[in-house]
Amino acid sequence: MQLLRIIGISCATLGIFGCNSGEDTSTNQVALNTKNEITIDTKAEKRALPVTFGDYWYAGTAEITSYKLKQSRYGELRDGTAVTIFVTEDFNRTQQVKSDRRTVNDIPMLKLNLTKKFNTGIYPYSIMTSVFNPVNDARHALKVVNSVQEWCGQTYMQLNNLDQFELQANSYFQSEGDQQFSLNKTWLEDEIWNLIRLNPKELPTGTFKMIPAFEQLRLSHKEIKDYTAKGELNNVDNNNNTYTLSYPKLQRKIAITFTKTFPYTISEWEETNANGQVTTATKIKRVQSAYWSQNSNKYVALRDSLGLK
Repeated sequence: MQLLRIIGISCATLGIFGCNSGEDTSTNQVALNTKNEITIDTKAEKRALPVTFGDYWYAGTAEITSYKLKQSRYGELRDGTAVTIFVTEDFNRTQQVKSDRRTVNDIPMLKLNLTKKFNTGIYPYSIMTSVFNPVNDARHALKVVNSVQEWCGQTYMQLNNLDQFELQANSYFQSEGDQQFSLNKTWLEDEIWNLIRLNPKELPTGTFKMIPAFEQLRLSHKEIKDYTAKGELNNVDNNNNTYTLSYPKLQRKIAITFTKTFPYTISEWEETNANGQVTTATKIKRVQSAYWSQNSNKYVALRDSLGLK
């Protein structure tokens, strides 16, 4: 009960100081079908949260971590940077977007924004994935969005968790084009990052069906569907665990290393592709910041503290 009071008070605080506070949000992305409202799932298992959850995640800041990236692309490793931004915010149940003003019908979310930037020869890549998981219950992610931009063109994918997974996928490749379709609900690789931060005990282990990371589906031009995956949670040392996902058909594996104790911070990850090349990301710096209020030129130097150019 004490934890609920902490979260309730802190959510109200976040409504004042939350991401993009004070900005014109009239151009927010609207869900694929705004007539389908996310319903309250009374059967969803309630999430076990640590007593200090509210102190960390409702302090009016986001957790920002920069990583040194070695990204495999076109058969070579590319130097770059990755950034994870974890933040709590209120989610509009009808439109499936961040609420402009908090209401009692909103869903408390943990949101991940994961970005990657690297160059392939003369031209750059910019990749961003956003994942929204409910804080208080163990449903699958309610929304996943991914975009990839490079000089040849761009792709966009969005999933909304309604009666089924509703997806739209847009690509400049003729063979992929523009698609709208439904999939049965199953595990999502993109939600694994939030599950680590919320409660690692919920991570799927053994053999199961999973929709691979949207980024990987776009870069490898694989069919958007679930694939057989295997999950393992292994002890690394006294302080860290590693969660490993492997896809036999795709010949792909990803391993994410994180601390055993709350707040389960992520120190590194590596991905092995079908060609045997390994993408790695290792932590540079982690900070707590209300970054949405630090958009003046005087704050540019703060990027140096994260090792970002």
